[in-house]
Amino acid sequence: MPRKSKYAIPDEKKELLLNLIETYNVKTTADLQEALRDLLGGTIQTMLEQEIETQIDEHEAADPEYGDSRNGYKPKTLRSTLGEIPIQVPQDRNSDFEPMVVPKYRKDITEIEGKIVAMYARGMSTRQISDQIKDIYGFEVSEGLVTGITNKLLPEIEAWQKRALSAVYPIVFIDAVVFNVKEDNVIRKLAAYIILGVSEEGHKEVLSITIGEAESAKFWLSVLNELKNRGLKDIFVLCADGLSGIKEAIAAAYPMTEYQRCIVHMVRNTLRYVAEKDRKAFARDLKTIYHAPDEEQGHARMLEVSRVWEKKYPGSMRRWEDNWDVVSPMFKFSDAVRKVIYTTNAIESLNSGYRRLNRARSVFPSGTALLKALYLATFQLTKKWTLPLRNWGAVFSELQIMYPGRMG
Repeated sequence: MPRKSKYAIPDEKKELLLNLIETYNVKTTADLQEALRDLLGGTIQTMLEQEIETQIDEHEAADPEYGDSRNGYKPKTLRSTLGEIPIQVPQDRNSDFEPMVVPKYRKDITEIEGKIVAMYARGMSTRQISDQIKDIYGFEVSEGLVTGITNKLLPEIEAWQKRALSAVYPIVFIDAVVFNVKEDNVIRKLAAYIILGVSEEGHKEVLSITIGEAESAKFWLSVLNELKNRGLKDIFVLCADGLSGIKEAIAAAYPMTEYQRCIVHMVRNTLRYVAEKDRKAFARDLKTIYHAPDEEQGHARMLEVSRVWEKKYPGSMRRWEDNWDVVSPMFKFSDAVRKVIYTTNAIESLNSGYRRLNRARSVFPSGTALLKALYLATFQLTKKWTLPLRNWGAVFSELQIMYPGRMG
């Protein structure tokens, strides 16, 4: 039995695509661009034909003595991001036809394309976008056209993923958001790994988005090496959850970097199987660990919390004991620095925006579609990142003392 390709196209779309390729003799990306331009022009032309017929019928229905009829066409060239699109605007004998989608004297239709991209950024599917455009403008755009417009982002995304980075990001966060993605007609859960850096000026910046690779030391080493190749030479503290292989990869790629386990994730994972009636008390006890004034007292508190809850929730604190070496780096810092590195506030607001994509669109048709949506969402979500982190002056001064000679 022949092996099924992972790039298999659903049967319901295959015939349409084959017809498109055959009709336009598509052999190159330039041919595809020309085909999309022609399809957009054809869509607008059809809409204009429907509009003039509707307006004439409505006028005649309102006034039986109204006399009008079609009177040929007038050529017009539209500007779009696909290039110039020639159309023929239908005319009427009374010269009172007023097109709605392409008004008189208007030649630029990039607004429609901009709206398509903006809706995609909010996580809407190509079908939802097509329906929305029909509601707003009164004409249909095909799902293929929506895909074609958003696919023009792919070179931009690639350039963004490969852009040069600053030599030093004192603090870097890595977190994952899980999405449903359809591959080979099977819906799978894929993780989007978000890497966020805090610059020397205290500004947050999304450094990289990686989709769906299996976690391992090899995978994380390739991700970190890519950051190095883009110019990131030093990280002081890297904060992440217990990602498989991340500790070993950090040691290989950035041997001077301290790995700090995310305390918020540690607390969440500890409380996951704790009964609701005990959760507040358990969380209060956990807080005494990471709020301890130094590592010695923090370790003592960890052992005490383990003793208190071990009988009722055996093994619940084992994660803290096994990972104490990557929990403890924060104790050398003041509260101001700890709040930056052991909480995920810097990345949680970003992730909450990404999770809204899940609510808007339960399944993405491919990893590429997910990457496009995440890229667009990132630009929307980071527009407000104009100020440095709170108390960054004090945090930066402390980091300079803790890591002398390593600032860029």
